[in-house]
Amino acid sequence: MANWNQITKDVQGRGSTFDIIRREALKKLNQYTKRNVIIYYSGWLQKNFIEIQHSLGINDFDKNGFMTAINGLDSKKGLDLILHTPGGEVAATESVISYLLSKFEDIRVIVPQLSMSGGTMMACAGNKIIMGKQSSLGPVDPQIGGLPAHGIVEEFRKAHEEISKDPSKVAVWQFILQKYNPTLVGECQKAIDWSETILENSLRNRMLKDKENIEELITKIKAELCDHAVSLSHARHLSAEKCKEIGLEVTMLEDDQKLQDSVLTLHHATMQTLSNTPAFKIIENHNGQAFIQGLNIQVQK
Repeated sequence: MANWNQITKDVQGRGSTFDIIRREALKKLNQYTKRNVIIYYSGWLQKNFIEIQHSLGINDFDKNGFMTAINGLDSKKGLDLILHTPGGEVAATESVISYLLSKFEDIRVIVPQLSMSGGTMMACAGNKIIMGKQSSLGPVDPQIGGLPAHGIVEEFRKAHEEISKDPSKVAVWQFILQKYNPTLVGECQKAIDWSETILENSLRNRMLKDKENIEELITKIKAELCDHAVSLSHARHLSAEKCKEIGLEVTMLEDDQKLQDSVLTLHHATMQTLSNTPAFKIIENHNGQAFIQGLNIQVQK
């Protein structure tokens, strides 16, 4: 017979009804694929509050979550990483990618709905990406202070070109450029170069490493994902068909009906958690080991 403290601990460990349903879906997906499963979900669509905006994106604190979720897993079984994220810090994204690649030789990245910016970089670091007809990746052009780094560099270049041709235009451009600090352009260019390097290394080391036309593919993918002049908007949604067209290794979720059912059940269960509980960031594996951040709470199980 379990005593009071043991029952209390069991109840707390099981969590809310939302936790129970989500974890059942995680376990069922693992039982079908026979692979490790980790979800990395942000509630940026549900809880885009100013005070937690930094935490909603990929940040260095997430490393703790991945360490929790990976602890004890058999890396030989590979990893299905299920992503739903708006992206985040370039440095943190690079660090998380490096950590995941050091742990697993075989990574499938599954995108049930959205994986943007840094999330796209994470997806491109896997061996393959699985997307549905409703799924989207996004451009990886870095943002500086909420503004596209590419756009800032382009604006400065345009100003330089026009003023060089017609010095009288200084009067027009000075009001536009005075909102930027003197080192901003250099920082923007560094962020652009850094993001492109991470993307290129990820593609070269995993997804495209066996392709004969690897250089051609990398050039095409970088042009589509990293060039603001091509993508036009940081918020642009790139469908599975578009991602395949530009050269990414993408398979369709609809090709495996059981996988699709399991993934979407898990996706909806996790989105319900983010919508109806204080949680805004969930990193969790199929064994129920979780790192959950919420409004005024932080749970590590």
